[in-house]
Amino acid sequence: MIGYLRGTVSHLFADYCFLDVQGVGYRVFIPYSTRQKLSAGNSAMLFTYLHVREDALLLYGFSSQEEYDLFLQLLSVSGIGPKVALSIMSAASPQEFRRAVSQKNIALLTRLPGIGKKTAERIIVELKDKMNQELDASDNPESFIQNGTGHDNGRQEALMALMALGYSQAELMPVIRKVTDGTESAEEIIKRVLKEFGRR
Repeated sequence: MIGYLRGTVSHLFADYCFLDVQGVGYRVFIPYSTRQKLSAGNSAMLFTYLHVREDALLLYGFSSQEEYDLFLQLLSVSGIGPKVALSIMSAASPQEFRRAVSQKNIALLTRLPGIGKKTAERIIVELKDKMNQELDASDNPESFIQNGTGHDNGRQEALMALMALGYSQAELMPVIRKVTDGTESAEEIIKRVLKEFGRR
């Protein structure tokens, strides 16, 4: 599984881009929210999901871990495939979608592309608890990762490294807030967070 790609955006289209990684051009399908953050000729890092079909290998990319996580959650719902998941994410932000699910707002969900009433009901049944947990943790992880200081990159790096170890974003964010003030290095943050988890 390809976890992420870092390279230069060589071409940008409506629902995909070509990402040049050391001379290899990857076609990566992207939601509208990610597309808005990309521009041809500039470098980018995308969290990626490889979808394997009998006739093709399709790569989907996202500008944030939050978008990637939501994509996987949508795929876990019976009847929702990558194309529908991408369409949903292009029509609503992760925060808007979580609120709709948490509030059991079927009317709003059925306005999203590819979602009928039965699918909306299935989404609520299968994802409501997860959405509630994530809303309780934080609507936007960037609110504590980025506060205008040059040292906050440590929080971003630590978050990504700890999630790679199997921890979820929802359980990590409150702990990172508790044990840091935004000036620590990624290594120090990881040590503190693991120590905090060890006390539980």
